[in-house]
Amino acid sequence: MNAHEPVDAARPASAAGHGHGHGHGHGVSADADRKLLSGALALILAFMAAEVIVGFAAGSLALITDAAHMLTDAIAIALALVAIRLAARPPAGGFTFGFKRVEILSAQANGITLLLLAAFFVYESVQRMIHPPEVEGVLVLITGVVGIVVNLAATWLISKANRSSLNVEGAFQHILNDLFAFIATALAGLVVLLTGFTRADSIAALIVAALMLKAGIDLVRASGRIFLEAAPAGVDPAALGKELCRIPGVVEVHDLHVWEITSGEPAASAHILVREGLDCHLIREQIEQVLAERHHLTHSTLQVDHASGDVPELHCNDAHGAVHRAVTTVAPAPDPATPSH
Repeated sequence: MNAHEPVDAARPASAAGHGHGHGHGHGVSADADRKLLSGALALILAFMAAEVIVGFAAGSLALITDAAHMLTDAIAIALALVAIRLAARPPAGGFTFGFKRVEILSAQANGITLLLLAAFFVYESVQRMIHPPEVEGVLVLITGVVGIVVNLAATWLISKANRSSLNVEGAFQHILNDLFAFIATALAGLVVLLTGFTRADSIAALIVAALMLKAGIDLVRASGRIFLEAAPAGVDPAALGKELCRIPGVVEVHDLHVWEITSGEPAASAHILVREGLDCHLIREQIEQVLAERHHLTHSTLQVDHASGDVPELHCNDAHGAVHRAVTTVAPAPDPATPSH
């Protein structure tokens, strides 16, 4: 019998005999995430407004740079809140995965914004290094110290949320970077206050810009991999295909795809050929167990068929990617010079 049937492995655990399904609990509910993120957002917005006012009053580019960085943090948190609400909606119509990738869109936009702001503030910092303006060291120092306290509180709040989300993790990293930036700002204010070296403010702004650049590159790279449906970090599709072919009874694996629906939700699909006479469903369950337990791929869709004869026939007219076949060992031919017993 040729079991020519696609089988969705993403079903309840009772059907597969191991942890299986779409649950993505992380010990933190969506409501708790919203409350934690909203608290951090309120802190950031209040301090950002104060920082802009003080920054212009003190003539400090470092403070204004920090405020701009905090604006991107606020945007990231606001978009994360929207994404949490949209992701909770069930799939409908043409959106068969729901709106789970909204967080990736916001992460991409936030990363690009960080890169643009970093470039702008590098330019401004260089200009101020050449022509340093007057900077009020006392105001810069006080604001930097208050910023450290505010960012410690915001970082603590977001650290309690579900950081497996790319958006939440991005917001956390931004605020953590802000914490380091405020330390640099406070030190710059202290240097200006004690020595009158106003270029310290521009140097602190360059440090903040470097942190923004790193965070932006990381966000764009991570979200870009999901948009391009690249394999999750730590999963090598070629090695995975070979590993599946070592399961007893598997003859060939092709059309193997591994990607992420959204951050923290990896998925896999493949066409599997098994030897004639074997139980397709039993082998499929063994493959699901390998995917789930060894590679954390709990959302898998597998089509399992019987191969015809010793050499598998072509089941896909346009197979995607490499074709992996089980290695068969052939006994060496007897040496004619060696007498047989």
